[in-house]
This record gives sequence, C-alpha cells and structure tokens, in this order.
Amino acid sequence: MRITRVLSTALLLAGLAATPAMADSSPSASPSDDSSAPTQAGTSFRTATELDQGQTGTASGSTGDYLYWSFAADADQRPTVKATVKLPDTHAGETWQLDVYDGLRRRQACQYGASTRTAAQDATSLDLTCTLRTVRAWSETWANDPLPGTYYVRLTVVDLQSSDLGLPVSTEVRVDSKDIGGSAAVDGSLAQPLTPGIAAKSASDEDSSSSTSAALSSIEPDGGWSSGWWSDRWVWTGVGGVLAALAGIGGYALTRGSGRPRRVPPPGM
Repeated sequence: MRITRVLSTALLLAGLAATPAMADSSPSASPSDDSSAPTQAGTSFRTATELDQGQTGTASGSTGDYLYWSFAADADQRPTVKATVKLPDTHAGETWQLDVYDGLRRRQACQYGASTRTAAQDATSLDLTCTLRTVRAWSETWANDPLPGTYYVRLTVVDLQSSDLGLPVSTEVRVDSKDIGGSAAVDGSLAQPLTPGIAAKSASDEDSSSSTSAALSSIEPDGGWSSGWWSDRWVWTGVGGVLAALAGIGGYALTRGSGRPRRVPPPGM
C-alpha cells in the first residue's frame, strides 16, 4: 500500500511538471492576419521588406530581379521558409534559388528542403523550401551557427535564357517556425540579437557634441526576444530529480522489511 502511494505521487508530480514543457513544444508562430502582410519585396539587404512569421508576403517582379524579405527568429526555433513563384504562360526552362542569410549576412545552409529547382517549359509555378538549422542562443565566434536576430530571404532566378529576361512573375513567401525546446538549449546567450544596426555605436565628433546611431530594425518575435537562460530542460531536470528521490524512498520501503526477524535472538542472550 505504501509503495502504491509513492508511485502514484511520482506519476502525479511528473504529469504536473511536464505540462508547461509540452505546451512550449507547440509551433511558435501563430497565423497572422494576412490583411497586414506585405505586398512588395525589397531589392537589397538594406531595403528588405519585413515579414512576420505566419504571414504570407506577396510581390510582383520580373525574371532577373533580386527579391528580399526579412524576418525575426529567436533561440530554439527552427525556421522554415517556403516560396512559390508563379511563372508566365510561355517561358523556357529556368532555375530559381531561395537563399537565407542571418543578421551578419552569412548564408545559412538548409537542413533539408529544395532551395534550388528548375522549372520546365510548361510549368506554371515553382515551389521552393528551406528549413534552417535550429537557432542557437550562443555560439563560438568561428562557427557559422544560426543565432537569434534578423534573417534575410533572397529569391531570384540563377539560370535562364536571355529571351526570358524581364518577363513578369509573381511570388509568395511564408515563414513558419517550430519550437524545438530544451533539446537545443546551450549554456550561454548573446548580449543582443543580431538585428540591423545593433553593432553600430554612437559616435561623437570633437567639433560637435551631437551623437548619431544607427536605427534598429523594428521586427522581433511576438513575445519579444527570449532571455536565453530558460528552457524546458530545467523542467525535465526537476522531474528527474523528484523521480530519483521517490525511487530511493520506494527502494528503502521495499528493503526495510517489517522489523527484526522472529528467529533472531535479542541482544545479550
């Protein structure tokens, strides 16, 4: 009976502690109102159109243009960028490519997905996908790991015939993220997310007391940037400690017995 109570208490505590961790494992980007989604794209990194996760941005352009969007990704997220290119009625075979860069404008490798595809002559649309590696809260200076901050999406054609140059096309881009949780947590965090202008410091001239600084990007996750130290790994660590303690109590209750055996004589005899 005592063992049953111990095991029941352990299961109850494990269920209560796992509840917030299970809630954190849901997708981090909720669908946004498409009425506020952008309808144009930038032509460079500096003019990239800001796109919230869960939104579907659209833009019209011509084959040969470079189209840029930017979005925010936080630690422990695994972003997936999807792009659809609607091609003209008549065209030759052409190859489109989807590239993703981090806040330092380093090209990030796709963990999986087709980021470069060739459209046949009779194709009316082309779908591209790039799933990045999980964003880390901290990384070594020599590493190329994705870090929290602004990410840039570049969509362009990389191979086409000269006769197709300048033909009108329409594009759709969407970014979603999956919250990986404590399995991707690291010991450390950045001082500031990698957002445009974050590395620019205020500069003052000797002849002038006025100071100038770069304007920061307004794009950020819905709940703000995470602090970097909290993850559901703390929850599972606490659950493991509680279960270990209860297992010790249960083992002691099993091996303690009911008292001194009957056949053992009392001391002094």
